[in-house]
Amino acid sequence: MASSKYCVIMAGGIGTRFWPKSRQSCPKQFLDILGTGKSFIRHTYERFSKIIPNENFIVVTNRRYKSLVLEHIPELKASQILCEPIGRNTAPCIAYAAHTLHRIDPEAMMIVSPADHLILNEDEFLKIINNCCNFIDKEDALMTIGIEPSRPETGYGYIQKMSNDTISKVKCFTEKPNIEMAQAFLECGEFLWNSGIFIWRVNSIIDAFKEHLPEHYAMFSNIESLLGSEQEEQAIERVFAECKPISIDYGVMEKAENVYVHSGDFGWSDVGTWGSVYQQSRKDKYANATNGEKIKLYDTRNSLISMPNDKVAIISGLKDYIVVDTADVLMICPRSEEQSIKSFIEDVKYSIGEEHI
Repeated sequence: MASSKYCVIMAGGIGTRFWPKSRQSCPKQFLDILGTGKSFIRHTYERFSKIIPNENFIVVTNRRYKSLVLEHIPELKASQILCEPIGRNTAPCIAYAAHTLHRIDPEAMMIVSPADHLILNEDEFLKIINNCCNFIDKEDALMTIGIEPSRPETGYGYIQKMSNDTISKVKCFTEKPNIEMAQAFLECGEFLWNSGIFIWRVNSIIDAFKEHLPEHYAMFSNIESLLGSEQEEQAIERVFAECKPISIDYGVMEKAENVYVHSGDFGWSDVGTWGSVYQQSRKDKYANATNGEKIKLYDTRNSLISMPNDKVAIISGLKDYIVVDTADVLMICPRSEEQSIKSFIEDVKYSIGEEHI
């Protein structure tokens, strides 16, 4: 079964919530935001390489990042990088990968993972992945992994399971709830965080597209014979220009009848904001998280400070702040106002210039 397991890494996002570290030229998945010595995408590749052979990886990314992918994962061939001309959310991304795999191996098992998640207990995670592969080997199922919630988190989507079994049919998906609803989900015991990691047979997901997203199915089916050929780039350019942007959750998973969730707890975070970086980082006795070699803090509490290693930073009197410094941008804002980063980007873009975005 191992030779039919394939890993699809989705690596096309721009990661605006990590500005000013994350830029259009080098987004979050190619950065070492947590100070581990490796980028997110490198960690993702190494995690799955324990169970997936090199030749069975596919990375889907924006075409501007193809060289970055090969720089961070030199074990892959250029032909294993699928290049989107424009971002169209996760459903077209997955359809592109599914039809590419279907042409290569119609019996393929397809593990789909974002490039930029944190997983602390990799052995437990890989055990769950193998459990899911064993399940879909016997069942025509679309599987996802749900995380046992530890707090009423409003930044994640939720999955309601039908039973308390480790593998359960899914009752429903819920988008990011408010704090009251998140607290109710936590107390109920039927809800899991939605990890955005999927496992299915390639035929199963293509059939699901045919039923629930027939326009996407038709467009990608019509060009499947061109994938892997010299005509692929032109065909994909045409399809992505025409296809509707939609997430796989909304387009397929919320509608299909054969959706199952495997619950687990393996130290997962999507590390989607500076706030989540703060949560995952080691802190000093004053609850400050720092990334930089020459940072001196005085009367500073509960703050996240990220500086270049060669810069001396003296910071005094801050409480509950985010400070991120790069070669051309310094951002200082209260942790409570992190949602304003997108508006900061727009202001800089239109009043100063896109070279800082």
